[in-house]
Amino acid sequence: MTNKTRALCVLMTSAAICALATPAIHAQEDATESRVLQTVTVTAQKREQSAQDVGIAVSVVGQQEIRAKRIEAPSDLVVFTPNATVKENIPGLMPVVTIRGVGLNDFNATNNPATGVYIDEVSLSSLALLSSDLYDLERMEVLKGPQGTLYGRNSTAGALNIISAKPDFDAYTGRLMVGLGSYDSRELEAVANLPVADTLAFRLSGKASLQDEGFYFDETRNRDVGRRDVLSGRAQALWQASETVDVLLKVEGQRGKSELGSPEFFGALPTPSETNCPGSPACSDFFGYMDTDGDPFRGAWSIDPSYDYDQFGATARIEADLGFANLTSVTGYIDFSREYGSDTDAGPLRLTDFNNSDDVEQISQELRLSDSNDRLDWQLGVFYAVDEVTTVYAGDLQDLFNTTTLSIADQKSTSKAVFGNAEWWLNDQFSLVTGLRYTNEVREADNFTQDNVSEVGGSFLTMAPFGSAPIVLAAVDDEIDESSWSWKLGVNWKPVDDLLVYASASQGTKSGGFFAGVATNPAQLIPYDSETLISYETGIKGTAPQLGIRYEASAFFYDYSDVQTFIRDQIGAVPVQRLGNVDEAEIYGADFLVAYRPAAIPGLDLSVGAGLLSSELGAFESGNGTIPAGNEQPDAPELTLNLGASYTADVSDRLSLRFAIDSRYQSESFRDAINDPLLFTEEYWVTNARISLFDEGNWDLSIWGKNIGDEAYVTQGVNQLAFGYGFRVYGAPQTYGISLTKEF
Repeated sequence: MTNKTRALCVLMTSAAICALATPAIHAQEDATESRVLQTVTVTAQKREQSAQDVGIAVSVVGQQEIRAKRIEAPSDLVVFTPNATVKENIPGLMPVVTIRGVGLNDFNATNNPATGVYIDEVSLSSLALLSSDLYDLERMEVLKGPQGTLYGRNSTAGALNIISAKPDFDAYTGRLMVGLGSYDSRELEAVANLPVADTLAFRLSGKASLQDEGFYFDETRNRDVGRRDVLSGRAQALWQASETVDVLLKVEGQRGKSELGSPEFFGALPTPSETNCPGSPACSDFFGYMDTDGDPFRGAWSIDPSYDYDQFGATARIEADLGFANLTSVTGYIDFSREYGSDTDAGPLRLTDFNNSDDVEQISQELRLSDSNDRLDWQLGVFYAVDEVTTVYAGDLQDLFNTTTLSIADQKSTSKAVFGNAEWWLNDQFSLVTGLRYTNEVREADNFTQDNVSEVGGSFLTMAPFGSAPIVLAAVDDEIDESSWSWKLGVNWKPVDDLLVYASASQGTKSGGFFAGVATNPAQLIPYDSETLISYETGIKGTAPQLGIRYEASAFFYDYSDVQTFIRDQIGAVPVQRLGNVDEAEIYGADFLVAYRPAAIPGLDLSVGAGLLSSELGAFESGNGTIPAGNEQPDAPELTLNLGASYTADVSDRLSLRFAIDSRYQSESFRDAINDPLLFTEEYWVTNARISLFDEGNWDLSIWGKNIGDEAYVTQGVNQLAFGYGFRVYGAPQTYGISLTKEF
């Protein structure tokens, strides 16, 4: 029996013992003082509830924990969520979120994420919108499994809810934080809550993040790259228009004048220093380039690292008590644009370099009618959204094909949905959950790739002579119109107040679309199909205040069909990576979360989260021929762990000292559906720590470190050995800093 198998057995046995022992635990009468853990409030079901009363696997962090763990981007959800992974095709750009092995293995801005991401109830339509900085948050929630009967946009993996801190009428308050860190970084965050009248309050918040030294060193430019300059601002107004109507308005913007990192090269051909090829950085490409420095953050790159973006957003939330029900309206608008370069050959020559731009404009409207009483909690909703995305890839292939290319994807999506969810209380202990959703989505695409035949000597890509008109390699001008149904059926059982047992079956869908990258054959632009996931899940949640324990465990099985995943396509003149479908897949596993406050050591808090996962893809066709059934899903490690500990001690009547550490483990996994061994990533641990001296509610002085062990770990890889190279993307190295926060 391997160590990993032993670990899985121990975790599963512990969960079983916990479940069997629960009635006895809750029956105990403890004469000692109760060690009550803080109640975690969520809005996972569009109403405020304790997380322990929600029959869904939910991972959540509140305002203080977000600040303490320096959760600053959507990709940081892995810090507190078992069975979740995040990767980037380019360091610092477009994270791909995978939950329980379900994710979108794509890099195009025209696609929707498999995990629905919501900021203040507004869904983000494009992968390009997931790279923004976060600040002044109240809470983050990760819901696992299909959630279409509760949320505006359909999804298969789950939902990530990001909730900004709101204005309130209580008092004038504020917060100012300044910080310094490694790589010559500085940050400033300011927040002000301004109740200017009994019925009107404002909240202003902003953040500046500067980093004058990048993680990466570019030998071509002989300087570091990856510098950051990001400014963010948000203004909110909460107006109590009447005793029955509340209006919350928000406008926010973010401007980035930063740089991107680059991946680490690996080559195809053996060299005097490396014969175990392909796959090593010390192997060479077809032009003799190799990377022998042994540093994954050092290389020779040929692309301008600049990354400039601008984003503006506005949200209006109106809630009205109609007497018989509550009406909620959420209107959202986002306008986003960016420009960046990508060196996909990870070397000094212009083999496959691209200068890219994305423009995203979306508007959405959601209306919900809801009510709660002793016997029924119900919600009915309608959703409408229009997204327009234009993506441009200007390819520089001069040193490989003696030409340049141009790829433009202009896509418009219109989504309409009607959904409803109800929890029927059969008695004081049992409730039945039912949900249904109908969705119609129309996607229009006008995409093409052309060879510009731009260089003297003619193009080696199409063999066209110099002076020829640009040659269109692939084009599509088409639309798809899809309708789908999602549903949920579940049962909740609360035998006692501190215990919930639940079981559910649900179905979610994600619509099809068009590949929007570089294509060299029209067949590569044939639309891919929608995917469907049916989830079967059972779980238990509970608290034992007399023991200082809060726990939850769940087990699930996914029946997954028409899986959207990245495949290597060689049907055109040049191999490309594109999105396609695999007929079927099966995924099963379990999630565990335990929080513990031991009586023997006052001030100590411990937490353990674990995710177990097994996945199997059906057979599918690829550029390498038929791939037999049995491959693992991309980004689906068998084991993930989230461990945390903090200890707080009083050092005077007013001052306290807190030590905190958290670690995340991820077992080995593949990065593509083909299960390419060159893209196989090893297991790794990432550990963060923080020491804080504080006067509660007044000030906080903290020293922090992220990845304090300086673990070098791979998060993504791409194999382009047909051109002589590939690359791997590494997670951020060790960083550290100090911050001072003053509250007013």
